[in-house]
Amino acid sequence: MPLILEASSLSLNDVHRFLKLEELSTGSFTDFLNFEPLTEFEQQDLLGIQNDFRRYLRLGKISEGLVKFLTIAPLMRLAGFYDVPIRLTMEDSVAIAVEDEDKRITGRMDILAINNPQSNVASTFWILVIETKNSAIEVSEGLPQLLTDAFKSLEQQSSVWGLVTNGLRYQFLYLRHEQQPTYQLMPLLNLNESAGAIELLQVLKSVCKLVSFQE
Repeated sequence: MPLILEASSLSLNDVHRFLKLEELSTGSFTDFLNFEPLTEFEQQDLLGIQNDFRRYLRLGKISEGLVKFLTIAPLMRLAGFYDVPIRLTMEDSVAIAVEDEDKRITGRMDILAINNPQSNVASTFWILVIETKNSAIEVSEGLPQLLTDAFKSLEQQSSVWGLVTNGLRYQFLYLRHEQQPTYQLMPLLNLNESAGAIELLQVLKSVCKLVSFQE
């Protein structure tokens, strides 16, 4: 019987070793995505999200649930993730058999955006995997869980975007499977910085549109 490992208990080195993952040098969003200018409406809505988060942050630590409610949900709506043919799921379980080892890694991803299986897309396509933490936890602590969850998608597609956030900071990564699985971290974005918030929404909008290329 295989040894069951919880993804949340693994270190980054564990994930690299078990999944044979290699980290590449920090990437650039524009190597993979095309940004569009934000409309005036989008900028105003984004400012409201920033202000709401700042107001709660001044009161102290923001729980993981509130991070989803205050930032992830409105940002994803604004970026287009609530529209057809995308479907959002939450708290989905994943299990990965570790190659050449009698182990199995299990995890539970916070939010997954996929194409709607009943759309015209030929097969299920994972668009974005999101791991959230409370505002007091550094985003780097969520990377092992995020990488494990996102790795599952490589069974059926060649690449996927992932995001780990504590509400304030947003760390995107791009995971690929070519000769061997690799990933690149993207520049860290800060919701409280005007330029960072704008780029954050531009990234989400661009990732959201990737599903159209699978149709």
